[in-house]
Parts: sequence; C-alpha cells; structure tokens
Amino acid sequence: MNSEMFSVGLVQMTCGRDPNSNASRAFDGARKAANRGAQIVCLQELFAYEYFCRVEDSSFFDLAETIPGPLTEEASGLAKKLGIVLVVPVFEKRAAGLYHNSAAVIDATGELVGVYRKMHIPDDPRYFEKYYFTPGDLGYKVFTTQFAKIGVLICWDQWYPEAARLSTLSGAEILVYPTAIGWVPEDSPSVRHEQQEAWRTVQQAHAITNGVYVAAVNRIGHEGSPDDGLDFWGRSFVCDPKGHFLGTGSDSESDIVIANCSRDILEQQRRAWPFLRDRRIDSYAGIGQRYLDRTESLPFKPSE
Repeated sequence: MNSEMFSVGLVQMTCGRDPNSNASRAFDGARKAANRGAQIVCLQELFAYEYFCRVEDSSFFDLAETIPGPLTEEASGLAKKLGIVLVVPVFEKRAAGLYHNSAAVIDATGELVGVYRKMHIPDDPRYFEKYYFTPGDLGYKVFTTQFAKIGVLICWDQWYPEAARLSTLSGAEILVYPTAIGWVPEDSPSVRHEQQEAWRTVQQAHAITNGVYVAAVNRIGHEGSPDDGLDFWGRSFVCDPKGHFLGTGSDSESDIVIANCSRDILEQQRRAWPFLRDRRIDSYAGIGQRYLDRTESLPFKPSE
C-alpha cells in the first residue's frame, strides 16, 4: 500500500440457474475489470446462484460450500494470476446445519486474507434469509490487502450505521457491500424510486460521516416467475468520502464499474470534516441497548 491511489472494480451481472455458468461469467468479469485497471474487484452477493432466498426450500442448502472450497480456490488462482484483490461472496457451509452468507477476501498473492459473515439477516417477503443463514459471529472486520484496507459488509448490513462506523474505527479505507436488492413486481414506480434513492442515500451518508470510500455491487435482472419474482435494479456504484459518485452501473444490464480512489482525498476530507475527532464516546452508553425503555437519563460522566 505504498501508492497514494488504488482502483476498485465492481462486477454487476445477471444470474441464471447454473452455478458454474454464473461463476464463470463473474470471474470473466473480474478479468475484464483487471484489464481496465482495477486492483480490487468485488463480486455481488451470492453471485454464483440465482437469489434462492425468494422461497424456503431445503434443497438449496446443497448449494453451500466450505471456505476454503471450490469457489475460493478458483478465485485464489485468478487473483494471483491477475495480481488483484478479490472479494468473493460465498454461501458458506460451516458445519452440518450451520450456514452463513459470507464473503472471502483474497489478496493479490492468492492468499485467503479472511472471511466476513453477514451480521444483519433480513426476513421480508421474497427475502427469506433467516431460513438459510445464521447471523455472523466474526464481528466487523477490516482486511489489510496489498492495495487497501477493506471493510466488507453485505447487503442488509448497509442500512446500519453502526456497522459502517465500527469498520471505519478498525481502519477501513473503503467499505464494500456485495448486494442483492430489488423490487417486487407489484411495487409502483413511486415506491421503486423511493427505495432506490434511500439505498443510495444511506450509503452516501456512510461515506460522508466516516470519511471513507463506499462501493456497492448489486445484481441486475428479473429472477423468478414474471408475477412472483424480484426485479434487481443494478446501479452498482462507488462514492468518495464527500459522497460524490465516481461511477455508477447500468439499471438494465450487466456492467463493470471502475473507480479510482485517493488516500489524499480521504485524508483531506477527514481534516475538513473531523467527525471521528469530535465523537463524544463518553455519551454513547445506550447504543448497546435494544431500546431505551427507561424514562430517566442514562448515566453520563464526561471524559476528562
């Protein structure tokens, strides 16, 4: 990490029913991103599969694999050959009956740097993830790679500012969010607009309030039956610590997003807006509670 700059590539794609075909197209996208100068390439959430969480079906557990396993081993060889860092989401089989929605980080040497397990697990119509995934137990991790310090979070995690902040406090220069988010067919145009703008805005806020780069890579296309599936909206993006979009993917087709990131901009922005400096860590005692039911004030002792 001697360079002042690092470059990020996002591989946004449609997914079919054949995991081998999906993986092949994703890794081909990684090659194309590397050829365009990307040093860190992030694949979308559960990229090797259709988004099977639309239904509860125990046969889909057969798709899961261990880490290390076939996907991460193939990714390791590719990362080493191309000299890139790869963020590789995996439906992880940890043990019999114990599964996680995970992402492996592989360095440019081909080394498996570590694994993040999705912490926040949704349970909404056509997002029945609690049926499949155990919440992560590795905490919010930052991975030091050849090109940058990367905080990895996954999809539903992106709605929780605590996750972004804790990753930043662990030294992240960029937060990457492999994602699978879309609309149900019955959503009206106004609802679709509101949902997508909220998704983009909350992640811009993470970038601004933490002084980091943020990258979100989403899938694209309709999956499932025409009247009972999901329309994934794509629009993968990278934004800088000021919240400016550096690159945005298509809203209708597979795409590759490339963005250049500057440590100098990160440094200057944190000097201009010193949010980390001005945090009142002595006043946040209640943040670890589910809800503050008490009417009295929490104990507060100003720091010396």
